[in-house]
Amino acid sequence: MSDTPVRPAPADTLRFAFGTLTALPVRLTRWDRETARGGMLCAPLAGLVVSLAAAALGGALLLLGGGPLLAAVGTAAVPAALTRGLHLDGLADTADGLGSGRPAEDALRIMKQSDIGPFGVITLLFTLLAQVAVLDGLYARGWAQGAVAAAVAGVTARCALTLASRTGVPAARPEGLGAAVAGTVPVRAALLCAALVTALCAAAGGLFGAYGFDVYGALHAGLAVPVGLGAGELLLRHCRRRFGGVTGDVFGALAESAGLTALVVLALG
Repeated sequence: MSDTPVRPAPADTLRFAFGTLTALPVRLTRWDRETARGGMLCAPLAGLVVSLAAAALGGALLLLGGGPLLAAVGTAAVPAALTRGLHLDGLADTADGLGSGRPAEDALRIMKQSDIGPFGVITLLFTLLAQVAVLDGLYARGWAQGAVAAAVAGVTARCALTLASRTGVPAARPEGLGAAVAGTVPVRAALLCAALVTALCAAAGGLFGAYGFDVYGALHAGLAVPVGLGAGELLLRHCRRRFGGVTGDVFGALAESAGLTALVVLALG
């Protein structure tokens, strides 16, 4: 019998992406590194589905007269609900681990604790405030502006996970999601995924112009993606130095950091 692993079906990779990165009722059919590779390449698609649901709620609240601020709160709440706060929890735990100033082993132990420390609380507070503030300003310009921003932030956040899963990035622990996906995605495939996400976001930014194709909107949205991914890469490098690799919590922190940075870029200018 051949020991060559059976290549996962496309449905298996999609189930992996949605089953691990969202709280949607998706049943995982395979849990191996071959499926993880395809699943992490599909991570931006999971982010797109979640962010479109967020934009839909924001639009509904605007249509019902709720105003930009309420629409912004609803849009920020949907990703938290559809991930059971997974990425936000990872952000808080990573902030506690980094803020502790302890050696890697002690910091990782702090991150595994169920409670959230002061660094985590402060980081969560300002992250959510920034998200709502940016979305409020963008919804005030129109639903399309807020919807595009939500979509760009969502796919940028998950694309950061694709890049963090590339070969050469080790896991900090031998177990958990970080160990399951670390080093599974070839570098070239990760970069191609990032380029595709950038191009699609630029197209979305341009298509919602007031008169035909908005070149400035395309450049603005296209710039937000690499800047967001760059912020995620800086955090990834710092976590590798501090923890020796990635964990599931680090993945959550990368997603939230990259998505928020993309939002901020879209609010400026």
